[in-house]
Amino acid sequence: MPLRSFQAKGRPSAIAGVGVYAPKKIISNFDLEKMMDTSDKWITERTGIRRRHIAEPGTTTFELATKAARSALDAAGVAPKDLDMILVGTSSPDGPFPSVACRIQNELDAPGAVAWDTLAACTSFVYALSIADSFIATERADTVLVVGAEVLSRMLDYSDRGTAVIFGDGAGAAVVRTAPKGAGFLSWCLGSDGRGYAQVTAGNIEKGAYAAKDPAPFIDMVGPDVFKFAVDIFIRQATEVCQAAGVGLDEIDLWVPHQANFRIIDAAARRIGLPIERVAVNIDEYGNTSSASIPLALEEAIRNGRVKPGDHVLLAGFGSGLTWGATLLKWA
Repeated sequence: MPLRSFQAKGRPSAIAGVGVYAPKKIISNFDLEKMMDTSDKWITERTGIRRRHIAEPGTTTFELATKAARSALDAAGVAPKDLDMILVGTSSPDGPFPSVACRIQNELDAPGAVAWDTLAACTSFVYALSIADSFIATERADTVLVVGAEVLSRMLDYSDRGTAVIFGDGAGAAVVRTAPKGAGFLSWCLGSDGRGYAQVTAGNIEKGAYAAKDPAPFIDMVGPDVFKFAVDIFIRQATEVCQAAGVGLDEIDLWVPHQANFRIIDAAARRIGLPIERVAVNIDEYGNTSSASIPLALEEAIRNGRVKPGDHVLLAGFGSGLTWGATLLKWA
């Protein structure tokens, strides 16, 4: 399927601050050995994951998202009253409605912000960033809070080592604001391929997750198919956004990929020609946190001094749907 990529147009925008939150409870591979037929060696070799943060029973996606949102606002030096929009990407909302975003708006006391959730599975954060950029580019917003938050542990079957070992809980947020010309988001690549809808599912999608008597809410994944798709789409996205921005692949200073599987990240980085030292990787600590994984990895890179003004930073995700999204930024 051809990819759709384009240069950022209109008024420029950039990420002004990033914040994260991860639950305190940690489940290691050794803990999982006691729960199912698996081993630390088996998990580490196949995924690169060693630990994952898990929310306590009763913890909501809204709670994690709000903590990350406050942290991002602090990092950006922005008051809630100055927000024009709040966008939340999540695959694990606390219910069909109201949206997590509306609850955050109320909790932060940001009455001027229009708020809604967006669902593109693990690509949700990038999709939400693209919406923020579009609204700022067309002067319909100046300051947007974008959140990716998940409590995936409540969707896991702990007898299935193919999925239960992979996912974790967490939240990340970014404040997007107007930027100087030539800085911020330079280009985008966004797309979907519904032919692969059955590769990653949760709930009884044929009967309707909320209508079926037994909706089978657990995450189910066709691992080999997802692996092939992910490596290919990472490579193609990187090529597309760099071409759209007029930037060489060798000019990428930091790649922040969706943290799905270290083998996927490593294989794609090798084929793109990026040394692993220029890739943000923290899947060993958090596992796959879906829409939260990119901001979790980006915040860690910023905190560790791996991002500086003028750097070309590539954010790239993929997810159920199938969906994908990437953006190239010149860090402001």
